[in-house]
Amino acid sequence: MTEQDHQLSKIVAEERSRLRNFIRRRVPDPRDAEDILQEVFYELVEANRLLMPIEHVTGWLFRVARNRITDLFRKKKPETFSDAAVEDQDGEVLKIELELALDELPDEQREVFIAHELEGRSFKEMAAEAGVNVNTLLSRKRYAVLHLRERLQSIYDEFTKARD
Repeated sequence: MTEQDHQLSKIVAEERSRLRNFIRRRVPDPRDAEDILQEVFYELVEANRLLMPIEHVTGWLFRVARNRITDLFRKKKPETFSDAAVEDQDGEVLKIELELALDELPDEQREVFIAHELEGRSFKEMAAEAGVNVNTLLSRKRYAVLHLRERLQSIYDEFTKARD
């Protein structure tokens, strides 16, 4: 086995379970979920074969999975959709994008952002618990917000343009 093949096998082994869970939470049919998982790994092998540089393999895998999930929803979308159904699909896409963007953050930034924004915890409480300065936590959240704002701007632009 070549070094490249060994690296690919290692990536597949490390990411298979997490990626499968990510897909299964979004795709109700287990057969469709498994097909998407296989497509994602096939694309990884093809990208490797074509010597395409992939800097953040995990992020890339989840982006490809999200794109395949979106493709699946588009294929299965009935001809007529109520506004509510479209809103649900948009909300699901936004949720997927937010999860991917959060996964890209360093652990400390992600934890502070989630604790403060999603769990409603105070910086004072978190600082006491973690044994770090409040300003350190504020800084971590600031960097998280800057990354998320930049990462999600294009998605925001797409949705606002689509709704106009």
